[in-house]
Amino acid sequence: MTDDVIDDRALVARAAGGSEMAFRSLYRAYVRPVYWTALGLVGNPSDADDVVQDTFVVAWKKLPGMTLEGTSLLPWLATVCRLQAANRLRARTRHGSHAALDPEMPARVDVEQEVVDAETVRAILAEVDGLGEVDREIFRLCAAEGYGYQAAAEHLGVTHGTVRNRLSRIRSRMRATAMETETP
Repeated sequence: MTDDVIDDRALVARAAGGSEMAFRSLYRAYVRPVYWTALGLVGNPSDADDVVQDTFVVAWKKLPGMTLEGTSLLPWLATVCRLQAANRLRARTRHGSHAALDPEMPARVDVEQEVVDAETVRAILAEVDGLGEVDREIFRLCAAEGYGYQAAAEHLGVTHGTVRNRLSRIRSRMRATAMETETP
């Protein structure tokens, strides 16, 4: 485990206070997962780049009034990214683009579903907070930042098998938590 791991809450607070360095740290930490989320939603790299830019512009504007739940900014960024992607897809149809809309992308935001999603995120973040330090870092590196098993193992000073096995257990735990919050 390295000592240079910084909790997102501290970075968010510093960025909210105007620290460009803190915002750059958040950007570097999450631009990749936000990009892949955007690409999956809008279907082409050019629009995905625009959605990522819009997502981080919203983040810069909203951080001063934000209270971060949990220790990761990624769930909030993913929600903003999804909303920006929906806006991009609606703009495509309004302006006569021939690109087809993703049938999975809702035309409107379902507020009830957003509340359920937010509850699921809170439950998952609570589970992540309850993990041991090494497991939290494995989850952050692999699930949030896209590290491969070997890269995460080297970063943490553990074996490839340790990362693989622990991440498998963590993912099972997170799926169970998500299913519990979705079941009425």
